[in-house]
Amino acid sequence: MKKILFPAVIIAASLLLIGKIFYLQVIDESLKLQSENNAIKKVFDFPERGYIYDRNGKLLVANQPSYDIMVIPREVKELDTLEFCNLLSITKETFIKKIKKATIYSPRLPSLFIAQLSKKDYASFQEKERKFEGFYTQKRALRDYQVGYGANIFGFIAQVNNREIESNSYYNSGDLIGKTGIEKQYENILRGVKGVKYFLRDKHNKVIGPYKEGKFDTISQQGKDLFLTIDGDLQQYGTELMINKRGGIVALEPNSGEILALVSAPTYDPALLVGRKRSANYTKLYYDSIAKPLYDRGLQAQYPPGSPFKIITGLIGLQEEVIDENTGFVCHHGFYYGRGAFMKCHDSGISKLNNGMYQSCNTYFANVFKRTIDKYPKPSESVDIWSEHVKSFGLGQYLGTDMPIGKPGLVPTSKTYQRYYPNGGWRSTTIISNSIGQGEVLTTPIQLANMMATVANRGYYYTPHIVKDIKNDTIDKKFITKNTTTIEKKHFEPVIKGLVDVYNYGTARWLQVDSLQIGGKTGTAENKIRVAGKTHQLKDHSIFVAFAPADNPKIAIAVFVENSGFGATWAGPIATLMIEKYIKGKITRTDLENRMLNGSLADEYKKVEDIIFERLPVEKPKLNQNADN
Repeated sequence: MKKILFPAVIIAASLLLIGKIFYLQVIDESLKLQSENNAIKKVFDFPERGYIYDRNGKLLVANQPSYDIMVIPREVKELDTLEFCNLLSITKETFIKKIKKATIYSPRLPSLFIAQLSKKDYASFQEKERKFEGFYTQKRALRDYQVGYGANIFGFIAQVNNREIESNSYYNSGDLIGKTGIEKQYENILRGVKGVKYFLRDKHNKVIGPYKEGKFDTISQQGKDLFLTIDGDLQQYGTELMINKRGGIVALEPNSGEILALVSAPTYDPALLVGRKRSANYTKLYYDSIAKPLYDRGLQAQYPPGSPFKIITGLIGLQEEVIDENTGFVCHHGFYYGRGAFMKCHDSGISKLNNGMYQSCNTYFANVFKRTIDKYPKPSESVDIWSEHVKSFGLGQYLGTDMPIGKPGLVPTSKTYQRYYPNGGWRSTTIISNSIGQGEVLTTPIQLANMMATVANRGYYYTPHIVKDIKNDTIDKKFITKNTTTIEKKHFEPVIKGLVDVYNYGTARWLQVDSLQIGGKTGTAENKIRVAGKTHQLKDHSIFVAFAPADNPKIAIAVFVENSGFGATWAGPIATLMIEKYIKGKITRTDLENRMLNGSLADEYKKVEDIIFERLPVEKPKLNQNADN
């Protein structure tokens, strides 16, 4: 039996192996396409990227034709290098470097040699293309921006790098990919699907026709269009208001979490990062370490929230029942605490929740915070309860937006203070600055806008997002899921009344708009810089948060203007103008508009520049102050 079984196994295995080889080499012809087959030429058909529209259907980003010169190193014959380089405006050194790079990638496969030729440059090359064997042109689409704003939102596309090629088999050398912004976050949707055509070549490498009559060819599929939540007119207006200023504006629709405007200043024209000059322009923007035009202050800048944080302090005090709306505290221009320490205040007299809010009384909110932390036996327990309340508004965490960047800010817990005070001894007065947003708490503008949307909704929010609709697709369910705070709904009404009275009687009374009831809060945040081991006190940041109309909110907003002083001086007017623009579609407070459009903080920023470069041995770059640069 063994004598029969062993040969039978050998014969069966041999037959299976022969059958597999026959299948791979004769029947499954597609494997020929997967190898570096010199007899088959593969040509990609690149689809147009999806178009991008605003919430009202206004076209923001389209496409324009562009041409790449590709090279297959093995097929390159002797050529007039000087003529070739002159046609493409490159040096001989660049030519040699690019050929070497392409050869390392693959001698047999096409590599990108020169990207993004204009129609004019392409026409010049096309006339003599036949003289340069191994080179051919390939058509693709580049972005065509219909507007000069929104660069931080759109992002840009550029060639894939080696890491991206290795991690995703879809991409080949020279392909384009979204690098930042919406282009990166929604790359798989916007890019579409490449088509491919296979051509058969003879022994002289001449194309003699389609391979297998086009049996394996595929058709490209255009990328899907995106409809953003952004209001294009509002985004443009915010960009104009922030010229010659630094900071961020974030406006949300409270009942949906849709981002209406996301302004970062200074900014740049998105068209700068398109075409053959993209690399040089990007380098200039990247190395502007003073103005930082590539830095999205609305999503990434972490600032102390200042007085807007008093809203949270008041709500937590009500929820923890350490106060009610009639609880009063006496203020004598400040709050004394711990060994003669003193927190200054512009107010005096008896402050309750309402007038404490609209007069922004530090003493009132310091007392509320102290009672909150002193409520429980241990401050560590109290701080963790307080921290959970704060985080329920979306602070101190990544919000989970559909933008690829962001910062979490900071909401301290007992662990934070255990690190600061490993031997213990800290208590409510040790961390009292948190009561007015000047302690360890850090927030981003989008977090504060979301906080105001939550207050406007009386205790819930939807995760902020920037894509409203995807053609023939759906958005992530998390953007239509309600997030509820730990604060009961009943506690929001007295706080909202105080915010409305900020405009009626308080720190924003000069910013009123006829027939429009706005709830808002001014704020300033301390601003220090440390250079060469020395701390310098700079002019405070101006902060303003608001929502309107108060009874049926359509917009919530946060504005930060760096180095500009009181909240009502710069951030407040900008927020008010943005609100009126969105709700009314026109501006009646032209006095505010003229001051903001024509106002400049260049002198303040120059002071910062002087501090930095007087103390550091580096070359002083030119400031990028104007959003139109």
